[in-house]
Amino acid sequence: MRPAIRSALEYAAELTRRNRLVEAVAVAQAAFHQATDDEFPEIRQWLTDHAHDFTGEDAPR
Repeated sequence: MRPAIRSALEYAAELTRRNRLVEAVAVAQAAFHQATDDEFPEIRQWLTDHAHDFTGEDAPR
């Protein structure tokens, strides 16, 4: 995944933690639109691995 897409997803997670969900979705959606078909599996895995980033909760042990 390109650094710009990863950065956008991290920013979307930060916005979500700040209860700015509409902005978070817009940022993530823009990143998804820029992604290539080859990047989608990695994006999906990143989202799975970093779900706690969006909730602000500790990662499961």
